[in-house]
Amino acid sequence: MLDKFKNMGQSLAARVADKAAEVNEKVGQKSKATEDAKYIVALDIGTEFVKALVGRIKDEEVEIIGVGRAHQQLSDMQAGAIADISSVVANCDQALAQAEEQAGVSARTAVIGIAGELVKGTTTTVRVTRKQPDKALDLAEVEKIIKLVQQRAEEKAKKQLAWELGGKEVVVRLVNSALVGIEIDGYKVTSPIGFQGRDVVVQLYTAFAPMIHIGALERTAQQLDLDLLAVAAEPFAVARSVIGNDANASMSAILMDVGGGTTDIAVINDGGVQGTKMFGIGGRAYTRAIEREMNVSFTQAEDLKIGLSTNQAPQAKVPTIEGALNKTLDVWINGVELALGEFDKLDNLPNRIFLCGGGSSLDLLTDKLESNWHSELPFTRKPVVKHIQPSQVVGITDTTGDVNDHTFITAMGLLRVGMDTLQFSTTPNDTIREKIDKMLRV
Repeated sequence: MLDKFKNMGQSLAARVADKAAEVNEKVGQKSKATEDAKYIVALDIGTEFVKALVGRIKDEEVEIIGVGRAHQQLSDMQAGAIADISSVVANCDQALAQAEEQAGVSARTAVIGIAGELVKGTTTTVRVTRKQPDKALDLAEVEKIIKLVQQRAEEKAKKQLAWELGGKEVVVRLVNSALVGIEIDGYKVTSPIGFQGRDVVVQLYTAFAPMIHIGALERTAQQLDLDLLAVAAEPFAVARSVIGNDANASMSAILMDVGGGTTDIAVINDGGVQGTKMFGIGGRAYTRAIEREMNVSFTQAEDLKIGLSTNQAPQAKVPTIEGALNKTLDVWINGVELALGEFDKLDNLPNRIFLCGGGSSLDLLTDKLESNWHSELPFTRKPVVKHIQPSQVVGITDTTGDVNDHTFITAMGLLRVGMDTLQFSTTPNDTIREKIDKMLRV
């Protein structure tokens, strides 16, 4: 009998121990989940480099605590889009490992950027005539109007892509949306709720991307064991990085992200994104020009290009290098002119041009933008050209000391989009404008 009670005691103790272990495990899982919620990964999958940033969210700001970078091979990307998923995954894994080692945490919630000529970002204007003009607008009615604008923008993006691809129908998905402006009976309002009126005009920025490109990014995230929080059009992310959350922001500027394979342009007017344009000329096009002109390898051509900006290129070769680069720069500036010419709804283009991306490091490119290429465009005066510095990014600070130039701006913008998306749910303290902005998050 004593042995029986002893065995029962041991059995009970074992069950208590197992239960305690189970509780501890659940507490540990909850603690880890809470801990994970404080961190976010930005993955900028560029043509030349993959950049990974690990950010720690504190209140309304993000602290960068980990930085990683890995070089891409020539065949990994094509015009800003993934061409070899397995190779890109390996490069992302390398960059993530560096960032997580420096951060001392393993963050799984990620925002990935998307770029390329087939990503379409435009501002769509829709006029809605209300049947009951005496009735005050409420949030539900504004949401219906915004959904109507998004539907029309999607139809427009599909038609544009079908035209560019020779009639081929393309499945697209909305990746970003932001309110540009609202007018009621010709009167501009920042918050439409409570106003009466017959004609409501809504301007909405939307960016759509082909599902094939988004699918490649989703597959990449899956293989990296990342929880994909959002896919963001990269010029939109750059715009978010410099605008921030100030509803009264009146910033006007042209943002140019010159990467390895593409140039992405965003036009901001009075704090709103008017639209984004992309075309397939970036840093590698300049390297290819040197490669052809001087009959050298791609690697040697890249070294000569970088050497020109760092004053380390052989003096005897400088005229030939500059000659090769200027030919491509002429084509590139024509692309910029054509892209900006499509913003025909603006009376004037902003006279500030902010650059970011590795391709913008070329001194000749800055010189070209400071020349008289813009005479046919509606600038009121000659544009001022500057690089965006990390210190100018709103709400994001670097604690590592490694985010030190304009080549990290896109990745920082992705962190900004991630923070916006995590704050998706509305709270009682939100302003009407904040509720509308959160309504637009995708």
